[in-house]
Amino acid sequence: MYSPLLFGTSPHAWFGGPDIPTWWPSFLHYSAAALILWGPVGFRLTCYYYRRAYYRSFWMSPPACAVPDGHKSYSGETRFPLIFQNFHRYAFYAAVLISLVNTYDAVVSFHGTETFGFGLGNIILVGNVVMLWLYTVSCHSCRHITGGRLKHFSAHPIRYRTWTFVSRINTRHMELAWITLGTLAVTDFYVMAVSAGWFDDLRFVN
Repeated sequence: MYSPLLFGTSPHAWFGGPDIPTWWPSFLHYSAAALILWGPVGFRLTCYYYRRAYYRSFWMSPPACAVPDGHKSYSGETRFPLIFQNFHRYAFYAAVLISLVNTYDAVVSFHGTETFGFGLGNIILVGNVVMLWLYTVSCHSCRHITGGRLKHFSAHPIRYRTWTFVSRINTRHMELAWITLGTLAVTDFYVMAVSAGWFDDLRFVN
């Protein structure tokens, strides 16, 4: 929620400037996250794991094994509202871009108060980025992108190795979905608390 910072006096602001432009909405003064939340939120809402959960719980399609579908006819994801599930691949691309921004933030965070620095905040940021990348690349869409439509894996050894890796971590997609919800909450809380002055970042170096 605190990245990217577009305007302000911080050296990490993308467009800098001594003041925030008057035309910039006040609720976006400290972060442009509200402009990009559609990416990660859309990615999770259309995620195959989450689909299974809310298809059964809310859409009753089907509510459980050997239980009749809650609807008279089955249209799959061809009609409103489930047709929006086809947005998943595009949300995956957005999630990759956002993960790149988070990776940049994690790398930049090692620049301490003067030079290289290392503290608890760095561990939290890096841990969050690692978990986000694992959750993102373990996505079924990523698995299809890396190895889909290939008739002969032997002719594409690099794509085959990539597909094998993605397939392996795809089995942990559910666990990674829940873990990243936790790491995102912890990371945002820690950044908010340090920036608000509730406590100082525990530093190990610099």
